[in-house]
Amino acid sequence: MNKKSFILIGIALVLAGVYIVCFTGLFRPKIIQIVKANRPVRTSRTGATTSMVFFLLDNDYSLTEVKVVPVAALQTNKLAQPIWHLVSDSGSDDVNLFPYGQAINGMDLAVAGTETGPLQPGVMYRIFVVAGRAKGQLDFQLGAPPVSPSTNSPTPDNSDN
Repeated sequence: MNKKSFILIGIALVLAGVYIVCFTGLFRPKIIQIVKANRPVRTSRTGATTSMVFFLLDNDYSLTEVKVVPVAALQTNKLAQPIWHLVSDSGSDDVNLFPYGQAINGMDLAVAGTETGPLQPGVMYRIFVVAGRAKGQLDFQLGAPPVSPSTNSPTPDNSDN
């Protein structure tokens, strides 16, 4: 082979590399899509109905980390203390649905002996989910935000005049 052939082969390899990096998703991390759902659950002791938060993923994943942090805490401290944090060295069982605060097979609490913090209505939270190189996050809240009375809204008149 002559010098011209080596140059053409080199250019072809460089172009192939540029194509793979720019036009394929080979080196981009996969994004996990997360959906939050509230489901009513009846307690066995009292028979009362409560709302339980579930997270639905777009596919089955072997999760390596699940973390829930209040968004307000993240705005002041990027290393804010999570209220629920599960980790796994080798990955969990394949899951695509899990409830807030419950154990996931193959995962343990990040800090042994800690308890899951309760979700407060009207507070914005962010869930982080990691499965190897795939990552996802979702901002959510339990219930509607509290409504503050407006000074411009008229007071209803309930008199029968």
